[in-house]
Amino acid sequence: MIKKVVVIGPESTGKSTLCEQLAGYYSTAWVPEYAREYLLKNGTNYTYDDLLIIAQGQVTLEEKHISSFDPGHEKHAALFVDTDLYVMKVWSEYVFGKCHPWILDQIAERQYHLYLLCDTDLPWVKDELREYPDLESRRELYYIYKDILVNQSVPWANISGNYEQRLQKAVKAVDEMLKQ
Repeated sequence: MIKKVVVIGPESTGKSTLCEQLAGYYSTAWVPEYAREYLLKNGTNYTYDDLLIIAQGQVTLEEKHISSFDPGHEKHAALFVDTDLYVMKVWSEYVFGKCHPWILDQIAERQYHLYLLCDTDLPWVKDELREYPDLESRRELYYIYKDILVNQSVPWANISGNYEQRLQKAVKAVDEMLKQ
């Protein structure tokens, strides 16, 4: 059985880096964030409807990785996912004040085994796709994610510190999840 680990949090908190590090550490695969690909191709002037397209693309990309996952060749049966539909919900509500029902339905249907919430204690890294460089907005978003995780049933761990400390905290949480 594939155990899916989602890495979430505000932008520029090391989510993609952590997914890549964990996939390397566990000799397994990771699912990149579809939004980056979409926005690089279509531009950053997105609409509410674009967020539904991005959410559907994220699910499609995740399903593609799941279907090509070969437990016989993977060291561990873990798949690391860079963002999920909670991220789409937060993004949609934060920017547009509403969320498409399809995204909410998918949140209820999709199953994950662990969430890793990346804290805002890494320095901001400028990127043409990032929108909220100020720490105040990033902290506000962090607490929105934390509130979501506290109020759902899947185990989660807060990931903070420098890149090495983050990896060590994530490995500890993943190892605990894999034992179950």
